[in-house]
Amino acid sequence: MGVRGLQGFVASTCPHVCTVVNLKELAEHHRSEHPGCTPTIVVDAMCCLRYWYTPESWVCGGQWKEYFSALREFVQTFAAVGIKLIFFFDGMVEQDKRDVWVKRRLKNNREIAKIFHYIKSHRKQPGRNMFFIPSGLAIFTRFALKTLGQETLCSLQEADYEVASYGLQNNCLGILGEDTDYLIYDTCPYFSISELCLDSLDTIMLCRQKLCESLDLGLADLPLLACLLGNDIVPDGVFESFRYKCLSSYTSVKENFDKKGNTISAVAHHIAKVLRLHQGEKKLEEMLPLGPNKALFYKGVTSYLLPGQTSPWIFQKPKDIATLHKQVVSMSSDPEAKQEIPVCTDSDSNQENPMCIDPVCSQEIPVCTDPEIKQEDPMNMEPEIKQQVSMVSDTEILKIARMRHVQGESYLVYNILTSGEIECSNSLEDALDQALPSQAFVYRPVRQRVYSLLLGRGPDGASGCPTVREWFVYSGNPLRHPDLVRPLPMNIPGGTPSLNLLWLNQELGTQALRMDTLLACFDLLSSREELQAVEMPFQALCCLLTYLFVQLECVDPRAVQLGALLVRGLTMVLLVHSVCGWPLRVGDFMPWNVFDGKLFHEKYLQSEKGCAVEVLVEQNGGGRDRDPAPTGRGPGIAGLAKDSTGETRGQEAGSTSLSGGKDTHPLLGGPADALQGWDRQLTVPRKPRHQMSDGSEDAADMRTTASLPHKDHLPCGRW
Repeated sequence: MGVRGLQGFVASTCPHVCTVVNLKELAEHHRSEHPGCTPTIVVDAMCCLRYWYTPESWVCGGQWKEYFSALREFVQTFAAVGIKLIFFFDGMVEQDKRDVWVKRRLKNNREIAKIFHYIKSHRKQPGRNMFFIPSGLAIFTRFALKTLGQETLCSLQEADYEVASYGLQNNCLGILGEDTDYLIYDTCPYFSISELCLDSLDTIMLCRQKLCESLDLGLADLPLLACLLGNDIVPDGVFESFRYKCLSSYTSVKENFDKKGNTISAVAHHIAKVLRLHQGEKKLEEMLPLGPNKALFYKGVTSYLLPGQTSPWIFQKPKDIATLHKQVVSMSSDPEAKQEIPVCTDSDSNQENPMCIDPVCSQEIPVCTDPEIKQEDPMNMEPEIKQQVSMVSDTEILKIARMRHVQGESYLVYNILTSGEIECSNSLEDALDQALPSQAFVYRPVRQRVYSLLLGRGPDGASGCPTVREWFVYSGNPLRHPDLVRPLPMNIPGGTPSLNLLWLNQELGTQALRMDTLLACFDLLSSREELQAVEMPFQALCCLLTYLFVQLECVDPRAVQLGALLVRGLTMVLLVHSVCGWPLRVGDFMPWNVFDGKLFHEKYLQSEKGCAVEVLVEQNGGGRDRDPAPTGRGPGIAGLAKDSTGETRGQEAGSTSLSGGKDTHPLLGGPADALQGWDRQLTVPRKPRHQMSDGSEDAADMRTTASLPHKDHLPCGRW
């Protein structure tokens, strides 16, 4: 993430680039300078997940209620000093960064293998130095922040570009994140999330102007420097020999520098003392060994140019780079998701755009000459969407999907509709234990039915169904190519409903059709009556558990992987729910309402010992053989835990709004929605151990279900 070696260089060679600042004081100064304007910080949420996840237990699936509380504290701290937060999440993986995404996933696999090796050797959770974020954390964080009344946005392209653009265009107080690319973008100030002290709101500001002074560069030179050093677009190996030549020349006059710092200083010195002599006279390919990487290099440089900005280093005629620029400005898998193109439109623009420091740059810049690519604010929800660039032809459906994607209210739907390509990162799965299949395979039939709903028979009416390219991480998958997955037919009386019917129809009976479609995605339509008899907050969870029991009936799982599997299942419920027209309350299947990893693991260990059901669900307080639950722990799947007084905790989550009133987002539900009556859902008696239907004891089933309610006492009927 970011520019290779730049973070270490700043820390070791020019620490004065880092300045301690107080965000509260900066906000007060901002208000005095801009009366009537609320100080706003744009947050790169993906960089903040590790900072936000503070609960002690993480390996068992996550302590979601505690995590929700940590997010609430974070939000309230900034609200108390009058700072508005805007959260951005990654919404896609750009094709040019797929290789980087794959490398990181494979690296994560190695880290996960170490975690399981440690667990098997020590029988306890590893230390924080081996921390790996719980499955689904990024996805559910979006909904947690929405529940807390925060504005969350999901990107249509690389998230850091949209973060930097938003910060610049909205005169934001700064960017909060952990990515050295924010030192390269010419945007608002960059604050470090890892250095943030929430109690005092002190953090480190990394100043790009001071970095330029240290390297004898201008702001407009930083994108060139970043690409020569290597970033997520230009691999560091492309210019390795060039950097070595710069280093050899530089060390002949400079000494006593560490090698990494020396390399960055050497490349910067070459830009300042050699390349700048011919700036505006020679093209970059005449001064640098670009070779076959010319297009890639120019794309890397222009990727740092925000709307309205230009680079004095790009001095080709527009007709020479029209094709390249079409690639550069592609916002997403939907090419018609248009944006303002980084182009200087008049000779005076250099007064407003710091990147335009060359008075003639406005005449020779990377401008798109294709009239089909128009300028537009990326947050505009009303673009004209072309039929031929998507997997579907209904523009109204695409507009709705795009809007809900940008607002962070759906999961994977827009990606499937526009590009037919999705990805899922690592889960805590033991590659050496093949008893439990990967979540990628467990939930694939669900996704295949979703593809059938979304894509049908394809946009051209061809007889062959379209395939979806899945980049899913699982044991043995080297991720060299995506899995090509075809839709599965839906088994719904009357045929598969259209998206127009599911999403737009308001007639009576449509809600029942939406629910039927959701059940059909999980192949549970035959259990409709039993599931509908369950109270509303638990229908989604029972649906998922029913599906899981059918899939995993004969396996001997591991508790850690089961926890990750269940949380990934909640993301599948979210996907199906989004496609089927939102028949449920989203809050009903948010993990902080229905799952607690630590409690899950405790119940798993109890079931391994053969504890009775009454002990597992703590039904009457009898037979309890563990300490009271720590304050703040969620009720989990096993039932509501009791506090030190023996009382059942039902509404500990409290309000979901900052004002202390009711949930401000009824559609999303809230953390208290699913806490009522869970113990009443577990009252159906199960068969004794000696009366199993196959005549055998059910010890294996008890190991499988852990704190998942056993299929014989879930009110879901057919299994």
